[in-house]
Amino acid sequence: MSSSPPDVSAVLARGRLGTWAVVFFVIAAAAPLTVVAGGATTGYAVTGVRGIPVAYLLVAAVLALFSVGYVAMSRRIVNAGAFYTYITRGLGRPAGVGAAFVAVVGYNAMQIGLYGGFGSVLAGFLADRGMQVPWWLCAYAAWAIVAVLGVLRIDLNGKVLAVMLIAEVVVALVYDAVMVTHPADGGVTVDTLSPSHLLAAGIGAALVTAITGFVGFEGTVVFSEETKDPRRTVPRATYLAVAITGLLYGASAWAMSVATGPDKIVDAATADGTDLMFNLVSPHLGSELVTIGRLLFITSLFAALLSFHHTVARYLFALGRERVLPAALGRTSRRTGAPKTGSIIQSTLAALVLAGYVLAGADPIMHLFFWVTVTGGLGVLILMTVTSLAVVVFFARTPNDDGLWRTRLAPGLATLALGAILVVTVEQFDTLLGVPTTSPLRWWIPASYGITATVGLAFALLLRTLRPDVYQAIGLGAQSATAPLRTPEPVHQAAR
Repeated sequence: MSSSPPDVSAVLARGRLGTWAVVFFVIAAAAPLTVVAGGATTGYAVTGVRGIPVAYLLVAAVLALFSVGYVAMSRRIVNAGAFYTYITRGLGRPAGVGAAFVAVVGYNAMQIGLYGGFGSVLAGFLADRGMQVPWWLCAYAAWAIVAVLGVLRIDLNGKVLAVMLIAEVVVALVYDAVMVTHPADGGVTVDTLSPSHLLAAGIGAALVTAITGFVGFEGTVVFSEETKDPRRTVPRATYLAVAITGLLYGASAWAMSVATGPDKIVDAATADGTDLMFNLVSPHLGSELVTIGRLLFITSLFAALLSFHHTVARYLFALGRERVLPAALGRTSRRTGAPKTGSIIQSTLAALVLAGYVLAGADPIMHLFFWVTVTGGLGVLILMTVTSLAVVVFFARTPNDDGLWRTRLAPGLATLALGAILVVTVEQFDTLLGVPTTSPLRWWIPASYGITATVGLAFALLLRTLRPDVYQAIGLGAQSATAPLRTPEPVHQAAR
């Protein structure tokens, strides 16, 4: 392997993140206030399902089950590639590369789609104050800041996200308390928390809406190489992220239904959109607190943009370090420890996609924010399902003392549960997009992931033939950057 330039390294910065720093990153990616004010209301309006709160709680339970095997794997494998690495070790290199391609597409979709929401919401906020600014200018302003922060020290970014996250969670809880203490019908009801809603038509669309709200929690493993103690930090951060977000989402979606009345929540969400929560609390709070909430809604979107940017950059870094993609992606800045090339590539792609939407005159909320982030959420759901299966296979092949629950039962049950959600989601994708059942989009978007995975699998097989040294290093992580690639691990070990 050629020597690295003096200003780069093939290793991410070590020991810069503790448990709470990782929690801040992954919950910031989930964007709590964005999910509460935007995701939950959109879920009510688009699906017509009143059971959005119970959908969030069910998904939280399934993801907690998924996390059991996921963190058990994290104790054995520390790699910024996360899903890519785990699927490689469990199901083989071709499947791993296919998953990596799906991850790059899915997380880019999540990150870039958020620019539509950020630009539109900020432009609306400014318009209410007499400043007419196009949404795309607001979006590009955020893009410029994210592009700069993306190449700086990861712990600096963590401090920025921590301040934003704590503030938005506190505001969400205050708003929840106001809504619950001012019920529409004079009494608090738990109708929208009833499990019976899980049998309603359109529940698949509601579940993938809920899944999208959690995307980012699995990123604890992406930051594992930069934590102080990966074996302890990653499990703690994962469980904390699922618990905090699950309870907050479920409680907030329920609180809105209490304030409107369960039978009126869908109509209210359709009429008010992302303003619903703010409109519900404004009669009972001072205008300053409502304005603060709206500002934090904007910063929540920005925090998610920044966090997903880091996730994409680290996936590209993992693939570049193992030379699956160009080796330049597998280099980090020696000054900041950030995956500089991957960060620049992601920023460039985002700028180009934004330009395409601007030139097309597309609706930034529906066509960019909603459609593209939902597409990203579907990709992550696919990855979680396959990863759960990979965990089962990995531990079946690998001697361990982790216990039957962690290695077989929990990941096996998670595979079945996530698989069921995935099937229902694909069946009801037209409902989720709000398009006719005859629209080709309902099948084209899910099929695009199948095509992406197939391309990745074929590329891995091509590497096996043309570049066997690179193929053998797939899934090795940091070892691929420090160990001689022409003396790889035996196939049966590296494929685990």
